[in-house]
Amino acid sequence: MKMTSAQAAKLLKKFNEEYVVIAELEDQTRTFNAALGENPDTVRPDYDYKKTQEKLAEVENKTRRLKHAINMFNTTHTVPGFDMTVDEMLVYIPQLTKRKEKLARMRATLPKSRVKSDRYGSNTNIIDYVYTNYDIEAVKADYEKVSDELSKAQTALDKLNNTETFDIDIEL
Repeated sequence: MKMTSAQAAKLLKKFNEEYVVIAELEDQTRTFNAALGENPDTVRPDYDYKKTQEKLAEVENKTRRLKHAINMFNTTHTVPGFDMTVDEMLVYIPQLTKRKEKLARMRATLPKSRVKSDRYGSNTNIIDYVYTNYDIEAVKADYEKVSDELSKAQTALDKLNNTETFDIDIEL
């Protein structure tokens, strides 16, 4: 079957949810309580160990196969407009995000600010100054560049994930 990376991600989420439901049902039914003198067979929940393990293994197998197909797609497809594969882009975007956050903090710093310091003792009125050691305008310009690059990268990756298809060998 052919699907996009976005569709595959949704299917992967579905598999994970399916696994959780099976595991939670197993947790609720593999043991049970019966009162002293009560016939345990009258309160025994429906649980089949073998069938449950088979269902869990089936979902695990489909998950592995789907993740492998996604990984193969990510390592072999280049994002248009960037000289990077999808897996490289998945590293690049968080790097850009981190850089953008740092630059946002730096551009919001005053060139000179007063700081009350306790390092000289608690009874002092000595005030320290903190000075930026960089060009705030250069930081603002870099922030804009990084912000634009991040938007461009996210848009390119989103477009690829929603348009390019690949084969997945899974029966649903």
